[in-house]
Amino acid sequence: MALNPQQFAAVKHTDTPLLVLAGAGSGKTGVITEKIAYLIDKKQYSPRSIIAVTFTNKAAQEMKARLSKKLGKQLVRQLTVSTFHRLGLDILRQCPEPAGLRKGFTILDQSDAISILKELIREQNSPLEERTAQNMISAWKSSFLSPKQALDTADSDQARAAALLLRDYERWLRSCNSVDFDDLINLPVQVLRDDEEQRSQWQGRVRHLLVDEYQDTNEAQYALMRMLMDRFGALTVVGDDDQSIYSWRGARPDGLVTLKDDFPNLRVIKLEQNYRSTQRILRAANAVISLNPHLFEKKLWSDLGIGDEICLSVCRHGLDEADWVAGQILMRQYQKKCDFSDFAILYRSNFQSRHFEKAMREKNIPYQISGGSSFFDKTEVKDMLAYLKLLVNSDDDTAFLRVINTPRREIGPNTVMKLGEYARSRNCSLFAASHEIGLETVLSGKPLARVQSFVNWLTLQGDNATRGDPLDVVKGVFEDINYRDWLDTSADTPKHAERMLANMDELMDWMGRLLVDEDQQDRTLAEVVNRLSLHDMLSHQDDGKPLNAVNMLTLHAAKGLEFSQVYMVGMEEDLLPHKNSLEDEAIEEERRLMYVGMTRARHQLTLTRCRSRQKYGESSVTEQSRFIADIPPEDIVTIGDLGSNSEERNRQAGTDALASLREMLK
Repeated sequence: MALNPQQFAAVKHTDTPLLVLAGAGSGKTGVITEKIAYLIDKKQYSPRSIIAVTFTNKAAQEMKARLSKKLGKQLVRQLTVSTFHRLGLDILRQCPEPAGLRKGFTILDQSDAISILKELIREQNSPLEERTAQNMISAWKSSFLSPKQALDTADSDQARAAALLLRDYERWLRSCNSVDFDDLINLPVQVLRDDEEQRSQWQGRVRHLLVDEYQDTNEAQYALMRMLMDRFGALTVVGDDDQSIYSWRGARPDGLVTLKDDFPNLRVIKLEQNYRSTQRILRAANAVISLNPHLFEKKLWSDLGIGDEICLSVCRHGLDEADWVAGQILMRQYQKKCDFSDFAILYRSNFQSRHFEKAMREKNIPYQISGGSSFFDKTEVKDMLAYLKLLVNSDDDTAFLRVINTPRREIGPNTVMKLGEYARSRNCSLFAASHEIGLETVLSGKPLARVQSFVNWLTLQGDNATRGDPLDVVKGVFEDINYRDWLDTSADTPKHAERMLANMDELMDWMGRLLVDEDQQDRTLAEVVNRLSLHDMLSHQDDGKPLNAVNMLTLHAAKGLEFSQVYMVGMEEDLLPHKNSLEDEAIEEERRLMYVGMTRARHQLTLTRCRSRQKYGESSVTEQSRFIADIPPEDIVTIGDLGSNSEERNRQAGTDALASLREMLK
């Protein structure tokens, strides 16, 4: 990578903490990878002494791939390049005991945590809704508040109920040797803060810490960062306050102020040359974001040429908007001989995608929606996989916790908590603990009988799995527990139940195919389960091979990406800026979201809005987004606006172009 003077200065600076204020498209990932290579090649740092942290697995994988080309795979294996949560997990795995955990602890995903909270709410007869409770608990954990501190500071009945729930939830987690997503940050911070030996060991190891997307850090992540680099003070953070769009998950755009206060000798280097977008796109984006307050002023510039004017298309309604965009994509794709993957449709809210999906299908345009849930994220698929895992490994605590009360067996969280505490005292799995006579010291009566009935049934099914036809055994398991009936009664709607049952059948069919390998040899159930588990993990990774399809995604999901031609749709008040931001006085973040969307475009940026939009079954007149007025008039051209041009003339021009295109393709 050829570095410009500012990039080169950022790579070479190692004496004091450094903030690289990196504008959109300014080559920040390249600067981080070049700096890591510089520290190893020129400064002779051990790869093991360097930690680079970013916010997504995809970004970490991209950084590793770049470094592998420069340094070789063997050196890169010694580096720590990961997300904050993965780094926290590594710390906990190396020293679980100071965090009150045993080796092999279970990590609950969000849906598992919601299920536990739901059961605790039911037991407590609490008025809380589980997602509200989870948000409150997450905020307390990120601020390192204990259940007692949360209760002491509670200023409402809802807060007091949530604090009591936090108390029981934390007890349940520790009893079952489990952690949730928030624990992966706050527990390592507590360990490093309270355990001098561990703190000294980690601080002695970290010679340079690099943090990407610094503006997205929350209070807990910043605390972990400080704990790790306290000894040497060698730090490089790369960020852009203009791209801070995640306050709803705790990110602090004012984190740059904290950094400046905590490190008086902080050096700031600005990367203002953009290598992505045309001058016109950057000029318009700069104009929009300039109305936000800034601690550090910067202004992006480009030498890629002035570029085309930004187009604002004023459409009649949502269906018209989608149809116009689809027609434009089809025409431009043919005229420019480009791929469909060069196009992106960006929107503020997921519900906006519905009309565009319809228009894409009608015009036979391939598309992909980013951020959709994986097949393996479905509740019924996760349940089934958990049962399958227990058939081949009854000591899998994660699977055991998921299904012990699914379908409901009247084994509540209090019973599971006591079982977990006993298993912890015996240093064995939950399944093994359930068979011990000593369990009678903590459980008795119906709770004990229900647990023993479940594990005895599980033992029988596991034995059957080693002798009978694997697929018959699996089908027998789900018939035995009436799982289909459970799905039918627990689904929100009949259609939802149909989808869940269809997913169940799909997984069964897939299993049937996996039971025979490429050489027509039978596989064991254990081999099939391992293959399904591998697919589960891979389904959450990006293989780096994009489809030749139009990209449809939210503005939040688009951060970090770039496309040749971008359509930002729904440029209306209440959509962008979103109506919630008006109520919460969060216009500054909505303006940053607009800026992020605009700077995704390399060559062509098109904005659309509707004169009316259907809401709650009724059509209502819309108001143009206030952000449109911030774009310099010389950089934007409007079509379809009754106040300036003939709508019919503009629409007819689009219709004629599409008709000509179809004629050429005959």
